[in-house]
Amino acid sequence: MIYLQISTAQGPAECRIFARFVLKKLLAEAEARNVKAEIAGETADKHGILSAVLMLEGAAADTLAQSWQGTLQWVCTSPVRPKHPRKNWYIGIFRLPEKPEMPSESEIEFQTCRSGGKGGQHVNKTESAVRATHKASGISVRVESERSQHANKKRALELLAHKLAEHQTAQNADYAKQQHSGLYQVERGNPKRVFEGPGFRERHA
Repeated sequence: MIYLQISTAQGPAECRIFARFVLKKLLAEAEARNVKAEIAGETADKHGILSAVLMLEGAAADTLAQSWQGTLQWVCTSPVRPKHPRKNWYIGIFRLPEKPEMPSESEIEFQTCRSGGKGGQHVNKTESAVRATHKASGISVRVESERSQHANKKRALELLAHKLAEHQTAQNADYAKQQHSGLYQVERGNPKRVFEGPGFRERHA
């Protein structure tokens, strides 16, 4: 299993618009390459997304991940601030640790709820969605991607382990500078992939 984080590094609305496009594009490429892709977590707003974590699984998962990892650039006049002089917007995609330490279930409070979303009569009407909250830190995740409560509970534990690992790193003063310049800071230069215009046409070398 490969975990990828899409991060805007708390960038402006334009970066969040770009991040939403990148998430959709990455999911489409995963489907085309027969890679199983699931959104493990997502922080959205009215413009797009601030961040998201994707889980990739399959023979071509590593190749797909490598083709996206790094800084991504969008060259476009701002769609929300037409008079803004800036035309270059950057986000980053980072690979998270594959196997962080799993928290003990005694440290976690589980709650079940009904899965949401579209689907009409096919929507799962049982309480299969799971919210897992780490009691000590208050960090929580909600998972409803699987059909069974048991499977969602397992996914929730995996995702919570990643969030706790990130949280612990953030609390560690020795790694604060490294984290700021790494995971949460997008490097503006030598972009991995470049997209142009309101239609996000990809620039090829």
